[in-house]
Amino acid sequence: MVRLLLDVMCGGIRAHLRMCGHDTVYALDRGIETDEEILALAHDEGRTIVSRDRDLVVRADDAILLESTDATEQLATLASEGIELQLSEEPTRCGRCNGRLGRIDPSDTTPSHVPDAAKMAVWQCRDCGQCFWKGSHWERVAATLEAI
Repeated sequence: MVRLLLDVMCGGIRAHLRMCGHDTVYALDRGIETDEEILALAHDEGRTIVSRDRDLVVRADDAILLESTDATEQLATLASEGIELQLSEEPTRCGRCNGRLGRIDPSDTTPSHVPDAAKMAVWQCRDCGQCFWKGSHWERVAATLEAI
């Protein structure tokens, strides 16, 4: 999988990329806004910058320019640049915070808003505690990626 850094103009695709298993950092989640901070983080962590800022992309060692503001078109551009956009069979990344997911044991009790882990596979983020399962959101993202 690819290690990505999304600048402040590309946050709308972060969950999609994380659901595909990509280690995806969103600049604002780290409190980063300036080009210099983005360039430094990309360098320090070996990340490909994804940005709509032409000047930033030109200055970066490894970057992809997104010209559209539409999330589906942005994802299509990434696919054309060789970024694999296929949902992982076993989710590995939290769509909210990019943390690692672990599968909840079927014998464990899940929160009331989460499906019963004995009846459906449920994963939980080890960092933020968010729970994930393959429900309607998963299906919508799958349909979007298929259309690309």
